[in-house]
Amino acid sequence: MAPKQSPQWQISRFLGVGILVTICSLGCSAPAVAQETREQELAAEQAAKAKQLHPYEPSTAERLSTRINRALTETHSGFYPYIDSVYSGGGFAVGPGYRRYYGHRSFWDLRGLFSIRAYKFVELSTESPGHARGRFDVYARTGWRDATQVAFYGTGIDSPQDGRTNFRMKQGYATGGLRARPLPWAVFNGALLYEDFTTAGGSGAAPSIDEVHTPQSAPGLGANPAYLHTTASAAIDWRPSPGYARRGGLYEVRYHNYADRDDAYSFDRVDAEIVQHVPILRENWVLSLHGQVQTTLDDNDAVPYFLLPSLGSGSTLRGFHSWRFRDRHSLLVSAEWRWFPNRLGFDMALFYDAGKVTSRRTDLDFDGLKSDVGIGARFHGPAATLLRVEVARSREGMRLVFAGGPSF
Repeated sequence: MAPKQSPQWQISRFLGVGILVTICSLGCSAPAVAQETREQELAAEQAAKAKQLHPYEPSTAERLSTRINRALTETHSGFYPYIDSVYSGGGFAVGPGYRRYYGHRSFWDLRGLFSIRAYKFVELSTESPGHARGRFDVYARTGWRDATQVAFYGTGIDSPQDGRTNFRMKQGYATGGLRARPLPWAVFNGALLYEDFTTAGGSGAAPSIDEVHTPQSAPGLGANPAYLHTTASAAIDWRPSPGYARRGGLYEVRYHNYADRDDAYSFDRVDAEIVQHVPILRENWVLSLHGQVQTTLDDNDAVPYFLLPSLGSGSTLRGFHSWRFRDRHSLLVSAEWRWFPNRLGFDMALFYDAGKVTSRRTDLDFDGLKSDVGIGARFHGPAATLLRVEVARSREGMRLVFAGGPSF
């Protein structure tokens, strides 16, 4: 028979069991309490960070670039700055433009230019795109330009570098046309123009053309022809935009018929052009290729010297002066390696140009090409090149190019 336990011993036993249960309860709940405390700390940190969050604010350079791009590329109603070339060789030209919409996408556009060499240009145009579910565009233009010191070095690829003369050319014109895109990549264009040319002796440091040349060395010297000019073209074009592209290509053939009012200087010409952009590594780099041929169809046609195919300008042979080479046929090839230091509308490019002019079509080959190399910077919007600044070098020296619009 077990001995009887005293009341003091029973009380001690109950106290011990209670203490043990309390200790076990505290030990088991400690991790849960710690976890709850950590979650509260994380929630407090996230709440503090949320108070500091704010929308992304672009830098000053980004805001300035956006404003310039919008001012120069958005086709809104009202006044806008206009940057372009009056005529090759006239230098950098700027002027005002005014646009007014009279439909969803149709508008009138009045614009003018004045260059650093006193070249002048004014044009009134209307565009009405997107008819027949976006398949047809209709346009019309009328304008006038005055180029005061256009260069003429003679004809042929061997014309002397020091043989420059100048002439003045005034041109009034009116045109209407239709552009059709039956498929997203197929483009057809037809237009009828009236062009009235008036030529005279030129200004500037070089001699006037009539002091050096005769109608034998400068065909059409002294003539002022007026033309009914018909043009038609067919193209495969899958570039995002003709004004600025990093991918896609253009394959186009254009036909020109110049019908002289007096039938003394009528002629036909065909132009063929290829542009191909090859993007590399998600368009971080682009290899861009360009080729163009211009050929007068009938060797018996008389072509005025100022309408002969030519090379030498900010978009052909960039290392040579504008209008450096003229003749009845021309060939041009160009290649550019483009890269993009940032995405704010600024590109860089290394380029190479080569080409020649000939009096016979059979001489359009790759022998005896004139060439140049250079580097350039381009400022652009999503669909248009606003300004190109390029330095090109050829055997005839260095040239600095300022131009609006793409090189090709």
